[in-house]
Amino acid sequence: MFLENTLNHKELFGWIKVICGSMFSGKTEELIRPLKCAQFGNQKIEVFKPAINFRYDYKMIPSLNSNQIPSTSVPTAANIPVLANESQLVGIDEVQFFDDEIVEVCNELANSGMRVIVAGLDMDDQENPFGPMPAFMATAEHVTKLHAIFVKTGNLAQCNHRKSDQEDSVLLGVKDDHEPLGKVTFSKASDN
Repeated sequence: MFLENTLNHKELFGWIKVICGSMFSGKTEELIRPLKCAQFGNQKIEVFKPAINFRYDYKMIPSLNSNQIPSTSVPTAANIPVLANESQLVGIDEVQFFDDEIVEVCNELANSGMRVIVAGLDMDDQENPFGPMPAFMATAEHVTKLHAIFVKTGNLAQCNHRKSDQEDSVLLGVKDDHEPLGKVTFSKASDN
């Protein structure tokens, strides 16, 4: 869905859309689609990701379906407003890896008339809300929650299961490190 102001095309109208869900649910694919549509329509876009996310490519945001779009890696949210200057649409992938400042930055962009789409994990592998995602989900104009499939049951996945014993709170995941996990397998549910 490409969201537009249909009432007054001369008035600046910004908003924030959140795309969230578990790993392997298609969040990045859903982020790339409207960005490419805007590019095709000759709109000025900027795409960002946290510098910590160097898993696949430092200068691209790739989806698992092999779609990709050029991006700028930034160390902090404070870098984004300067680089997004005069953009009409801003996309940010893996937004859960930014600190809470990212919410304020995105609100400022939206209040200046920009459309902002952020994508990220809503829960970590411990089933806790991840980083700034709760604040985004509560304040954004639009929220899309996607689900992967829990392979063992065929049900919708609600979170990620870390296969590795690595203790870091941030483990940049690839398919060998994580798997989607269904709600019926949550550790809290299995304790009953």
